[in-house]
Amino acid sequence: MSDQKMQRNSGINTKINKLVMILLGSLIYSLSVNIFIVPNKLLSGGIAGVSLIIQYITGIPSGVFTLLINIPIFILGFKVIDKEFGILSFIGMISMSFFLIITENISTYIMIHDILVSSICAGVLCGLGMSIIFLNRASEGGTDIIAIILKKKYGIKLSFMCFILNGAIVIAGLIINDLTLTIYTLISLFIRSAILDKVIGSINEKSLIIVISDNYDMIKNTLLTTIGRGVTILHGEGAYTGEEKKIIYSMMNPSQVASAKELILSIDPQAVVTVMNVCEAHGKGFKQLSF
Repeated sequence: MSDQKMQRNSGINTKINKLVMILLGSLIYSLSVNIFIVPNKLLSGGIAGVSLIIQYITGIPSGVFTLLINIPIFILGFKVIDKEFGILSFIGMISMSFFLIITENISTYIMIHDILVSSICAGVLCGLGMSIIFLNRASEGGTDIIAIILKKKYGIKLSFMCFILNGAIVIAGLIINDLTLTIYTLISLFIRSAILDKVIGSINEKSLIIVISDNYDMIKNTLLTTIGRGVTILHGEGAYTGEEKKIIYSMMNPSQVASAKELILSIDPQAVVTVMNVCEAHGKGFKQLSF
């Protein structure tokens, strides 16, 4: 099989995997809304939250309004971000509306009567569903697209922006909800934001190791061959002795840090090893959420 054909097949498989994961994320989110949120008259935030406010007032399924309100926002995302994001978000938007409609009556079979438990479960499952969708470079439309645009333009944390936008909609829901239900909804949104932050952060987070050692050459080779991470040698100078030092600088995944430290200290027990958490790392070998 030619390299070109293999690359084409790989690209098709990647797209199929993305579609499957977007559908899965949409299904998880929709089930959470119709099992935990709607039966307890909570709000979900976002355009779904606006749609739920309308549903509580009119009785028309929220999926219908989710679709109608999302269309102009989706067009904005298509123009501001890029074509791939727009197409995948359109799929996310349609699948979300579809799953919200077909799972509307699922609470007849599955019902949690404790409102606090429902708030917690809704936060966890909605956060999980959103994370799956975001990690496949899509969104559910609505405020998610607005949050992504603001992140892209100003660097604001995605989970924080989602919480602020959704929280504002929930507070607006006081027109139909009492204060107690609003507080429970805010608890759910906070948990959702924490789940989203944790999952997205686990993809973006990297560790930086800085090593000062006279055995820098052996340590460098060990990190390159055994750990499989790139290494940069920095030139430093001891402030007291004025002696030249070569400093090892290496970025790696957090899961590799323990092995790296063990290998470094086995070579030089006196080595000075500094480990720092890095919020983002771009470049070859690092998977990064690309919006």
